[in-house]
Amino acid sequence: MVVKIKGCYVLKPSTPTLQGSLALSESDQIDTISHVSIINFYRPDQNFVSQPDAIVNTLKDSLCRALVPFHPLAGRLRWIGGGHLELDCNGMGVQFIEAESDSKLDDLEYDYLIPTVDYTLPIHELPILLTISHAVVDGQSTFHFISEWARLAKGEPIGVMPFLDRKAFQARTLPAGNTLGLDHSEKKKTTVAMLKLTKQQIEKLKRMANEGNDYKNSGTKPAYTRYKTVAGHIWRCASKARVHRNEQPTAMGVCVDLRSRMQPPLPQGYFGNATFYGVARSLAGDLVSKPLGYASSRITEAIEKVSNYYVLSAIDHFRNQPNLTRFQALHALGIAEGDLYGNPNLEVVTWSTPPMYGLDFGWEKEMYMGSGTYDFDGESFLLPSPEGDGSMVLTLCLQVAHMDAFKKHFYEDIILHKLYSKL
Repeated sequence: MVVKIKGCYVLKPSTPTLQGSLALSESDQIDTISHVSIINFYRPDQNFVSQPDAIVNTLKDSLCRALVPFHPLAGRLRWIGGGHLELDCNGMGVQFIEAESDSKLDDLEYDYLIPTVDYTLPIHELPILLTISHAVVDGQSTFHFISEWARLAKGEPIGVMPFLDRKAFQARTLPAGNTLGLDHSEKKKTTVAMLKLTKQQIEKLKRMANEGNDYKNSGTKPAYTRYKTVAGHIWRCASKARVHRNEQPTAMGVCVDLRSRMQPPLPQGYFGNATFYGVARSLAGDLVSKPLGYASSRITEAIEKVSNYYVLSAIDHFRNQPNLTRFQALHALGIAEGDLYGNPNLEVVTWSTPPMYGLDFGWEKEMYMGSGTYDFDGESFLLPSPEGDGSMVLTLCLQVAHMDAFKKHFYEDIILHKLYSKL
């Protein structure tokens, strides 16, 4: 596949913006601080196609205007010692690349479409918005920015202004101890698969997880949600595919959105990282030998643990650390001490809350939306179907040696459960 670069531009806010340093919260500076990518495909209407450069000019102009309220994205990160970062709001701009290809959509390889970030350069030389820096925003804030950019591209006003003050994460309690601390495994060759679960398959998994659960009669123990059910299924299948010993400890990172969990809730439009990882833990033997409901129960406990007190205590703990480096993951450099990636661990992130679908820049909603390429063993994204038919799509990265076995268990375990339950 051939992708031809037609132009590479540095775009700056269309009008002057506030200059100076913006302190980052501890939530911004732990876990993944490298760039992440999202990819959308659109079928432009004939009005744009018939006008040379109309699409690119519309995107560039609206992006410059979007960078006025979202001006931190036009700045640069810088190290200030001890693994701590701050954001220099200097208006240096973002990188916009124009490229073309004659390939058909079915033949596209996403690797060729995602810009490469050169992490050998000093961090203060890297644009925050090339793909997008996870040290500055999380998934919900990313979709907030893109949706407002799309509104401006269509000539509409900003819908929700970003709330840029990150002091909403001030900690007020005592340290809670290390919430990460998982071992990092040696990097091996990985591959990515996209696996679909139909509504019927998900409903069956929910029945499997809730077998023996007295939620219908107790009135206090709710049924496991489809996320807790499917995430538990993924965790079990990964452990089987990796051929873990019974005594092998394994953990799953559960990404929890804090915007409504904090007391008081974070302001509308909070722009930054407002997620925290709960960590579900088990021995592999228990995970694969016990019913699916066991995995779902461990995930439930991990999510429930992420309370306001727990988060503020953990943030206070990170704030008191003289060096944050061991809590950070710069995957492109192979630095990931203490993260949740790699055998025997994994994470399952769900993109169900942000307005990820229907991002219309003026040529109707996207044909396809998904995460860009990545190679972090054990990282996965669980997305609801854009058709709203109750199905879900799992995008999963695993070592090449384990992927075929994972696919086998992912589907066969659903089918075989009916046979086992009749014995």
